[in-house]
Amino acid sequence: MKENLRIGVIGNGSWATALVKILTDNHHPVNWWIRNAGSIDSIKSRRHNPHYLPSAYFDVSLLDLFSSVKEVAEKSELLVLAVPSAYIQDSLAPLDKEVMKGKKILSAIKGLIPGPDVLLNDYLNKQFDLPLENYFAVLGPCHAEEVAAEKLSYLTFSGIDVEATKQVASLFQTNYINTIINTDILGVQYAAVLKNIYALGAGIAHGLEYGDNFLSVYIANAADEMAAFLRKVGAQHMVVGEHEKKDISGRRKDINYAASVYLGDLLVTCYSLYSRNRTFGAMIGKGYTVQSAQLEMNMVAEGYYASKCIYNINKKLGAEIPMAETIYKILWERMNAEQGFKMVEEVLV
Repeated sequence: MKENLRIGVIGNGSWATALVKILTDNHHPVNWWIRNAGSIDSIKSRRHNPHYLPSAYFDVSLLDLFSSVKEVAEKSELLVLAVPSAYIQDSLAPLDKEVMKGKKILSAIKGLIPGPDVLLNDYLNKQFDLPLENYFAVLGPCHAEEVAAEKLSYLTFSGIDVEATKQVASLFQTNYINTIINTDILGVQYAAVLKNIYALGAGIAHGLEYGDNFLSVYIANAADEMAAFLRKVGAQHMVVGEHEKKDISGRRKDINYAASVYLGDLLVTCYSLYSRNRTFGAMIGKGYTVQSAQLEMNMVAEGYYASKCIYNINKKLGAEIPMAETIYKILWERMNAEQGFKMVEEVLV
């Protein structure tokens, strides 16, 4: 992979804004797609995104802002995709195979593509013939709000080409972002999808006024259930308490299931008040309908869409995931939340 890649960011929500902050803090020029053209002048003049993560300021001299996603793609060699998974197909609709030829893709999306119920790399391969060696994912327990405040965070970069993955990760290494390298490109994506479902369930439990004692048991069992699904799809690193001497990035321990990108991301998404999935779930637990909760929230809760995708996938996969299936039924089949969690109580150990 060549050095000094021209970088484009697709998306202008909280996470996209946080990633742009990291890149510009590292003095990397960024081509940034802003869906609403009316926001471009505001970002340039105010030096921050007034609609999402307004506390994150940029060096605007490093930013080229566009309302055309095709223009960003044409001017960039590495495209960072940071659009909610439910909207990625519409966002990329103006692009074709010729525009995407030879592009490197960094996915910052923690969801499956609704409809086909596939990982983003599978969708991009089918739509644009993108080879897996040109695809990378950035995941881990990293809330945008803490990036804006420059709180120390860990991001895991995954790809099948280790050296190329290291190069992509180096773009984001700062004094407040530590980067980790991982080759489990499929497993980390499924883990990111699943943790959103369980975090939404943790929110439902909170809304139903379960306490911390119950929540700790719920999350421990969610971690076990998540691992069962991940093993079924062939994920790597599904052990705890076992390490080889060094991992591929040269750190003290190699990655296992207790690493930040698997268990760590599950924990923070279930517990943190920044978690939109937990917030959405809490509203459901308090009696909101899905539609009313969606209207009140200004951001997308990926776990809502993910629950249906995973439910559909598991019809063929056959993993034992009763907790995730109950959350799906509460969200999509109008099962009473209190009744559903009585069923969850029965499977916990």
